[in-house]
Amino acid sequence: MITLKTPEQIKRIEEACRLTAELMRRLASFMEAGMSTWEVDAFCHDFITDHHGIPAFLNYGGFPASACISINEEVIHGIPSKKRIIQHGDLVDIDLGINLDGHFSDMARTFIIGETTKEKLQLNTVTEECLRLGIEAAGKSGARIQDISKAVYAHATAHGYGVVRDYCGHGVGLAVHEGPEIPNYASPYLPNPRIREGMVLAIEPMINMGTAKVRVLKDNWTVVTTDGLPSSHFEDTVAITNDGLKVLTV
Repeated sequence: MITLKTPEQIKRIEEACRLTAELMRRLASFMEAGMSTWEVDAFCHDFITDHHGIPAFLNYGGFPASACISINEEVIHGIPSKKRIIQHGDLVDIDLGINLDGHFSDMARTFIIGETTKEKLQLNTVTEECLRLGIEAAGKSGARIQDISKAVYAHATAHGYGVVRDYCGHGVGLAVHEGPEIPNYASPYLPNPRIREGMVLAIEPMINMGTAKVRVLKDNWTVVTTDGLPSSHFEDTVAITNDGLKVLTV
């Protein structure tokens, strides 16, 4: 179900989103090669609780950590571990949300640790561009959900990349996941609601260097590319207001 938010609710959701964006900025200087993903998750957890928030992903559906941390061929939902060590050149996707008094954010960034290959750099750049193009499409007058999908898919496939179909963006704000679903590809067989004032959307391209196909590991969480090639993931929470689209995770 799509829940339209009031201006006051959007203001409260924005507070959670701005805090999340600040955490992402701090992660950029905190993470380094040799660090475990468990250490990164602990940093996220402490930041959130120190700012009087609740990690929105912790125990959601049984997920055991505050942040999903996915490296290279891991697309999404990577479980932090003391054994998973970040290496030079890795693509590290941090996906997390914050619950501030029942108002939820959702944001993801894929960080490059040190110097990496030009192929990984291009993948990351194009995926971030896909997010910006999706946001631009959402903000146009009369836009529908699949206008976001078309913008993301066209840009990614123009560079020869695989677009993940098994997972998608979604509504957010008063819960971790709400309607509508926002796929990163268009289809006449999928819902295509009009984008309306009061919607709060988590737009999140998940783009693979090779195949679009993915599988879930035996931990029942971590999603990886079937060909083992890297993936990149960027996500912002946006709101449709009386003044137009506003990116909240800034």
